[in-house]
Amino acid sequence: MSPPAPSDLGYVPPDGGWGWAVVFGASISIGFAYTFPKAFTIYFKELRAVYSVSYSQIAWITSIMCATTYGGGPISSILVNRYGSRPVVIFGGLLCGIGMVSAAFCTSILQLYICVGFITGFGLALNLQPSVIIIGKYFLKRRPIANGLAMAGSPVMLCTLAPLNQFLFDNFGWRGSFLILGAILLNCCVAGALFRPIGAATASVKTQATAEGKDALKEKVTKDAMEMSSPVNIPMETETEEEGGKDCCEKINQYLDFSLFKHRGFLIYLIGNVLMFLGFFAPIVFLAPYAKHIGIDEYSAAFLLSILAIVDMIARPTTGIIANSKWVRPRIQYFFSFSIAFNGACHLLCPLASGYTGLVVYSVFFGLAFGMVCAMLFETLMDLVGAARFTSAVGLVTIAECCTILLGPPIGGTLIDTFGDYKYMFIKCGAVMVLAGTFLFIMNYYNYRMLAKEEKERKAKEEDPKSVRTENEGRNNWNKEIVRDGPELEPLREEREGLKKEVNGTNEV
Repeated sequence: MSPPAPSDLGYVPPDGGWGWAVVFGASISIGFAYTFPKAFTIYFKELRAVYSVSYSQIAWITSIMCATTYGGGPISSILVNRYGSRPVVIFGGLLCGIGMVSAAFCTSILQLYICVGFITGFGLALNLQPSVIIIGKYFLKRRPIANGLAMAGSPVMLCTLAPLNQFLFDNFGWRGSFLILGAILLNCCVAGALFRPIGAATASVKTQATAEGKDALKEKVTKDAMEMSSPVNIPMETETEEEGGKDCCEKINQYLDFSLFKHRGFLIYLIGNVLMFLGFFAPIVFLAPYAKHIGIDEYSAAFLLSILAIVDMIARPTTGIIANSKWVRPRIQYFFSFSIAFNGACHLLCPLASGYTGLVVYSVFFGLAFGMVCAMLFETLMDLVGAARFTSAVGLVTIAECCTILLGPPIGGTLIDTFGDYKYMFIKCGAVMVLAGTFLFIMNYYNYRMLAKEEKERKAKEEDPKSVRTENEGRNNWNKEIVRDGPELEPLREEREGLKKEVNGTNEV
């Protein structure tokens, strides 16, 4: 077991107990958030016939849903910072249920965009981020394992929801299926109910109130001192306006920490992940069509996705266990970089698979690499910024990733249409992911070196008495310069000397 990392939460996470119930609830919420847009594609053919629209118009339903799920990340983070994970997930589950039940009564494709795309998509956004955030509050030493188990909910849900959707459609039609799916998505509310708040909530409120009281008292004393000691009455209107602007910025930063854009590790993670998602999802979308393109029947082609999901299901918790080991966890960023590059290497080799056996082997390795990346996707971000700032970090990351997630599959489709061959799409995805993995590996090495150098300089500064003496001399020189500032400060100096005499007299008595 790896040694416990320092906690910045103000308390020690329990690393178990009720936390495992939280992991179970998170696996349900995360599973629905990642899987529902993929499983919804079963209804595309029927919806196209009912509304007499093109495939591209129908595909916009899942595109809007995914964009809203990822684009709603900052809003979700703000709500979690304000109200906590439990009420946000419960509200998100209600939105998902309302969206799908409303979709059952839609009479146009535009109404489906609103009900399924925006309402259900935003409900899934309110399920994804809080579920990831709450794990970091319950786990520290075993956090990689907990994240791996929670992320394993996605392939489990995919194996369950895809055949369930087909069964519902065959027996109840698409409108009846939407009503039942709305009821099923209400289970997100049950999952959210498991997210019991943790930490010294009352203590934090008291601490905040005490800090606010101290700040108010300090401000009052400073103001009074300025009024008493200032020889000239200076107008304060400009200062009040500046303070109002600062208060507004501080209020925004209280719920969404934009200072993360000054964090070196966060920026490295953000750039690498935005690049990675250009090639992350497209191979899953085009795997079955590629199998059909080379002459494999529909059922065998669909079975490739089942193989991928089963391997992915096993890979995620296994990766969590490996990442939690004392050999890997101190350098988990390198392991994450390797996983991304390994994923890309699988795609680069895919065009060499000319038959069904080759595609089965590709699906096994792709499922392994995909599960490794997903298991560490949020764990590495939490490792960089800490659990306290993770809420804001995940919101900012998801909205940045939203664009490349949407662009990845269309770019792959354009390559297929242009060249009439799937291999160029796989080569593009593989090259992008190898590039992203290499970038993260090099930049994380640089980040680790810089952190070690900064830590060494900080310790040297603390141990060197000369730096302390120089600092004190600088402070004394600054005080001397203030004394020389002119006759207008003479009353203040006399008042200060009088106070010193009074104190000295009291001490002598």
